[in-house]
Amino acid sequence: MKARSIKQGICSVVFGPLMALVYSFAFAQTAYPTRPITMIVPFPPAGVADIVARPIAQAMGRDLGQTVVIENKAGAGGGIGMAQAARAEPNGYTVLMALSSIVVVPEADKVLNRPEMYQLSQLKAIARFTADPTILVVKADSPWKTYAQFMAYVGANPARVSFGSSGNYGSMHIPMEQLKVATGATMLHVPYTGAGPAVTALLAGQVDALSTGPSSVVQQIQAGKLRALAHWGTGRLAVLPDVPSLTELGVPITYAQWAGLFVPAQVPQPIVDRLRAAARFAATDPATVRALTAAGTEIQYLDGADFDQYVKTESADMQKLVQIIGKVE
Repeated sequence: MKARSIKQGICSVVFGPLMALVYSFAFAQTAYPTRPITMIVPFPPAGVADIVARPIAQAMGRDLGQTVVIENKAGAGGGIGMAQAARAEPNGYTVLMALSSIVVVPEADKVLNRPEMYQLSQLKAIARFTADPTILVVKADSPWKTYAQFMAYVGANPARVSFGSSGNYGSMHIPMEQLKVATGATMLHVPYTGAGPAVTALLAGQVDALSTGPSSVVQQIQAGKLRALAHWGTGRLAVLPDVPSLTELGVPITYAQWAGLFVPAQVPQPIVDRLRAAARFAATDPATVRALTAAGTEIQYLDGADFDQYVKTESADMQKLVQIIGKVE
């Protein structure tokens, strides 16, 4: 395995720049894009990534003059779809709408001593669209009306309360592990293939709680099916102004479930620039803003050097947290 990794590294060093030159030349000869673009969403429909991806894809398609087709590729906490995008031809016709778990999966692979599905260096950051604190939710008919009541029960009943997630080390799992570390609580983790299935499981009473972005639960909260107890932000949320942050409640932890666009690392700069321009268009498109606002999320746009630095900082912070969490089967 080590020899293979070395060979792959050599190939990347030698042939990566060569492929970039080839695609740059091809771009110079023909305008990009000339055919539909595939946007990989590494989670099932109805989750946060999918909810963000669909209006963004429509708006980017209008700006690019080509259809942007959503391909849901779920599995391994998003790792399968993200790995597929990382290995795609660097020609701009495969893009990835990833969540914050993109910076976690490579470190989780190391902790679990499993072959790396991908490396972050195989992907280039294009733009961040949203960055929402996750929300702790329970069923509306549960006995817990406040965070204090929920945690008191958890403390008195170790490992009896279960929480769902989009997969091990995913963007729904990480904040709950943060909470466990900060409070010393013991809860049972039940991983699903995405936020959509996890929320469905909560509604069906198969799990007791979960933490996810507003867009995947705000409608159920407003419909009286779910109850929000707390969130991982730093202040009150516009969409849920009565819900306190964990910081307010004396638990000094924060977490943002962000959604951003990536491409294979060797995509030529002219194509990166064109995709980034389309991303900016999408982020300011009134139809996009309306769709995401209705879903309970707001545009928090970053691109270029700002998004690059954001990803690097997130990666460093999450590496430390994964090491604290340790091995999760």
